[in-house]
Amino acid sequence: MTDLQDKWNAIYRSAGAPIRPAEVLSQHQYLLPKRGKALDLACGLGANALLLAEFGLDVDAWDISAVALQMLQNQAIEKGLFIAAQQCRISAETLAQEAYDVIVICRFLDRALCNAIMAALKPGGLLFYQTFTRHKLDQQGPSNSDYLLEHNELLRLFSPLNVVFYQEHSRLGDVRLGNRNEACFIGQK
Repeated sequence: MTDLQDKWNAIYRSAGAPIRPAEVLSQHQYLLPKRGKALDLACGLGANALLLAEFGLDVDAWDISAVALQMLQNQAIEKGLFIAAQQCRISAETLAQEAYDVIVICRFLDRALCNAIMAALKPGGLLFYQTFTRHKLDQQGPSNSDYLLEHNELLRLFSPLNVVFYQEHSRLGDVRLGNRNEACFIGQK
């Protein structure tokens, strides 16, 4: 875990811009339950965790970077929020079955976790997922195709869930407008 942890700690130490929640979550927060348990998986600096906690949910935030989690905890304290941050290397074993009403994943892709992610949702639970596609218009995000989605791949990976929302614009229409680099998905168990 050390090399990967060191890599992400260095990235977050140099992060300067304020963070914003994932578009798929911020634009659809009205779908969130009034109460329940949420997980921001591979949370990074935790913008999604903060939004979920502000909404009134009990929030777990997991990431490999101790630096990112400390920065998240500092922000949570400033805002008077409690977020249960946990440093871990995320695996299927770390996800308990039917533990969460909401899971949010942004800019993280490990296809081997898809079944465990779905199993971690309670019945009726929501998955908000947003990450980079292979047909992105610029160099933002990873270049390794292992971490980039094929066309409609989120729909296939999470096909057991009921589709609530899906967006993948790629090169359709006016490419100067809209999120062109990422697919956005909301599914319900």
